[in-house]
Amino acid sequence: MAGLLGLGTNGLLALLVVVLAAIGFYIARSRALNSVAGDARGLHSLPSYYGYTAIMLTAVPSLGVMMIWLLAQPLFTENQVFGLIPDQAIAEGSSRNLVMSDVRRVAEGLDIAVARGAMTEEEAGSIRTEFTDIRARLGEVGVALGSNVQAEVLNAAQRYRELTSAGRLWMIAFVGLLAVAGFAVSVFLAKGEFRARNTVERGILLLLQLAAMIAILTTVGIVLSMLFETRNFFSLHPWTDFFFGGSWAPNFRGNSDLSILPLLWGTLYISLIALTVAVPIGLFAAIYLSEYASAAVRSAAKPLIEILAGIPTIVYGLFALLTVGPFLVDVFGRSGLAGLGWMNGATAVITAGLVMGIMLIPFVSSLSDDIINAVPQAMRDGSLGLGATRSETIRQVVLPAALPGIVGAILLAASRAIGETMIVVLGAGAIAKFSLNPFEAMTTITTRIVSQLTGDTDFASPETLVAFALGLTLFVLTLGLNVLALYIVRRYREQYE
Repeated sequence: MAGLLGLGTNGLLALLVVVLAAIGFYIARSRALNSVAGDARGLHSLPSYYGYTAIMLTAVPSLGVMMIWLLAQPLFTENQVFGLIPDQAIAEGSSRNLVMSDVRRVAEGLDIAVARGAMTEEEAGSIRTEFTDIRARLGEVGVALGSNVQAEVLNAAQRYRELTSAGRLWMIAFVGLLAVAGFAVSVFLAKGEFRARNTVERGILLLLQLAAMIAILTTVGIVLSMLFETRNFFSLHPWTDFFFGGSWAPNFRGNSDLSILPLLWGTLYISLIALTVAVPIGLFAAIYLSEYASAAVRSAAKPLIEILAGIPTIVYGLFALLTVGPFLVDVFGRSGLAGLGWMNGATAVITAGLVMGIMLIPFVSSLSDDIINAVPQAMRDGSLGLGATRSETIRQVVLPAALPGIVGAILLAASRAIGETMIVVLGAGAIAKFSLNPFEAMTTITTRIVSQLTGDTDFASPETLVAFALGLTLFVLTLGLNVLALYIVRRYREQYE
């Protein structure tokens, strides 16, 4: 019993729906067989399909509605409570969003206090700041609040709890009713003439379509969310300065220079260095593995190269900061081996570019290897039969045939480099400027997005909203590269029998 209570209301409801669906499977299957006197040959479909119909009608709609409800309920509740916060409850330097986070924290603290028996449900709904120290009371159950709770925040938290509790009750009733209705319909339909297999097939098709729609709608939602916030940004900041300005100097007190051009230059410069490292090494590795390496060497080398793709980017960033950067300083710094004085610090364009290039090697190598292997062996044999050497065959036959796919792989690697964050955060620095010197520190679009959204910032200021404009520009840039790569692959690839 304690284990079931530990599941919580939502987990227990989902478990009951699953149990009801399992019961429906056996009842519907038995009812279908009984309708033809136990002779399965009289059924339209196999007996199990009648049980699958019961599972599909009982569990899928109810659990689907439950998931949607759990996602939508917090948004609805916060939207209702958001307007209850009066302007006088918002301190100077704060915002309504920060006050709303305090409301959620107090509401969660009251829930914990009720669950641990420190106060009753009635007391949690009627407690007042005039008579009780809410901060101390919640501190007794391990809920830490940063400051004393204002009366307006407590009232909003209590309303938040009321709406959440009411929403939970409505969800239990609606989901339970939907599950019982699906159970009853599936049992009623479990007869010999019912086309259960067709129903199950249509249900599976619907689920597959729904999965595809979720992927598409998620992309649309991401674009729209950035688009709306970008519109708000351009209503506060001139678009001409963003696209055509020459400096990046955000100032949360106003009068900021928020031009994307210095950030775009740093992004493209670092990506270019990364591709200069990754493309030759990755392509040569792919040629060796596909054309020269034995089966034993290939089976060992290919997984080892692809391990690089599984390393977290934060590890690459630490590698750039602690190993590659200091090494480059030792070589190109003023006190380095060559005494050139070109590099003053470990964070530089060359540091991030080299490490990012190492990260991109498996992308270029793996994709190019698959593309080169797709070239028919008959083309190689024909070239060798005409007297060409192996290197001439690779140069004049294999690579031209695989070139569209290789170009597509390079463009995909380029879009991956442009969107990289952690390596450039730790390895490239934070200075936005135009420079051709790869030994100087620069910054990128992704680094500035992280910086502008870090900390307790006001989402109504252009200095914060600019992150969404940067994100939308980056999205369009990487999307364009991906579309170009797909176009090149589909337009110029060779079709072989």
